[in-house]
Amino acid sequence: MYNKEKGIKVFAANASRDIGEQIAREMGIPLGKSAVGTFSDGEITVSINESVRGADVFIVQSTSAPVNNNLMELLIMADAFKRASAARITAVMPYFGYARQDRKAKARDPISAKLVADLITAAGIERVLTMDLHAPQIQGFFNIPVDHLMGVPILAPYFRQTLRGVMNEVVVVSPDLGSVTRARYFAERLRVPLAIVDKRRARANVSEVMNIIGDVRDKRVIIVDDMIDTAGTLCNAAQAIVEKGGAREVFACATHGVLSGPAIERLEKSLISRLVLLDTIHMPEEKKFSKLVMLPVATVFAEAIGRIHDLKPISSMMG
Repeated sequence: MYNKEKGIKVFAANASRDIGEQIAREMGIPLGKSAVGTFSDGEITVSINESVRGADVFIVQSTSAPVNNNLMELLIMADAFKRASAARITAVMPYFGYARQDRKAKARDPISAKLVADLITAAGIERVLTMDLHAPQIQGFFNIPVDHLMGVPILAPYFRQTLRGVMNEVVVVSPDLGSVTRARYFAERLRVPLAIVDKRRARANVSEVMNIIGDVRDKRVIIVDDMIDTAGTLCNAAQAIVEKGGAREVFACATHGVLSGPAIERLEKSLISRLVLLDTIHMPEEKKFSKLVMLPVATVFAEAIGRIHDLKPISSMMG
């Protein structure tokens, strides 16, 4: 049975060791001693090098690329803690992979997000703490509590400070209809107008921008999204905002920087002057470029972990 007097322990798997160390430092505790490696055939092996009996355990791991390896690390680590008699196991997933496969878009499609939710629960995880799910309804795929933090409260103050002298020239833009709710919330935080890019998607990862709904002429535009993968949608939106809408300058921001395939090359050549991302996904040095700004999430996750451990609500942190 969980007893908060037994203490809190934070561990990190390989995908999020940097964030795990930052979270532990913010909380004033050492990062748990563990090692996650592989056997010669690629099977994952986990070693927990300290006692966790009766402890409130938090595993920090984003299921980013390589997605399947990182997911298995999380599941196997959770199994190790369960068998070591941890009182409660919480998965801290700054980025939740497979979130885009949340429904059947066509006949015989899998709903992989639901499968991943079932795997997480079966591994012995009793709670999930994550940020900006691509589809918020994924919370309903779980039969355990899911705490869903938002990236906007971190991103908005950055732009409020950066553009503090020209806020009357700022417009927030949603890159598609699916991101309108997030962009509207962002615009409300900055107290600026909202515009929308109306696009038609020809096929996966390829989109054709059709129209700009709203006035962006001579404005400084901030495009807001939850994630940037191949950056095709984002770069096309920026081009339309400048060439069709007449915007003066384009910024972009997102919670998750997946940045796969041609993303970095596209962003470097794009009309975007600055891209702001949160560090929910580890960004290796070779993927960083001059337009990129990274903001840390460790402080927010550390506060949320502390509240969960102390049985306090975190609703005030979720928007």
